[in-house]
Amino acid sequence: MSKVIKLNRRLTRRSGARPPPRPNRPSRSDAEDAVRTLIRWAGDDPDREGLRGTPARAVRAYEEWFAGYDEDPRDYLKRTFEEVADYDEIVLLRDIRFESYCEHHLAPIIGRAHIGYLPHTRVVGISKLARLVDVYAKRLQIQERMTAEIAGCINSVLKPLGVAVVLEATHQCMTTRGVHKSGVTMVTSRMLGVFRTHPETRQEFLAAINMKERSGGIGN
Repeated sequence: MSKVIKLNRRLTRRSGARPPPRPNRPSRSDAEDAVRTLIRWAGDDPDREGLRGTPARAVRAYEEWFAGYDEDPRDYLKRTFEEVADYDEIVLLRDIRFESYCEHHLAPIIGRAHIGYLPHTRVVGISKLARLVDVYAKRLQIQERMTAEIAGCINSVLKPLGVAVVLEATHQCMTTRGVHKSGVTMVTSRMLGVFRTHPETRQEFLAAINMKERSGGIGN
């Protein structure tokens, strides 16, 4: 393996980004054939009237659900603002709704993300944080990794004094199959910088997202 490839892989891991799509991506026709195969495997006829257009519709849906593979999340954080009038408190965006898909069962993960950071010299437009969540959500995911990726990307690009990310989500792979347990919410967090080293800063963030009373162990 060349030194350039090794370096690119190290930079990718540090930034929380993933490599761009490989050039040997299957064609749209290949994808539609795969859907037809799944329909036949499920026991139905992909050529009957009600299912005839399903392969094409399913592939278009996949293009939307997994559009994050075609985007670099760092691009949304590149335009920043330095005129902050010496602002030195937490910037927080909470209740960012997201929809993702579990990489183990391809089942929906539906939840909310809360993002906070303590600026050093720069801030970013708040809509960019929401777009950042969408980029990572629109990939096959596990919640733990998605949490770490969002925090890592913000930390790498903005270089703030600290980053805090909490995700709360329900997993359809648990509610619609397997143990069939509804009403269960999974909570994950990643605390970096002052949010990890200063308990009072972490608690301020958790209180702001209304999780202080159930924050035992979060970020520790």
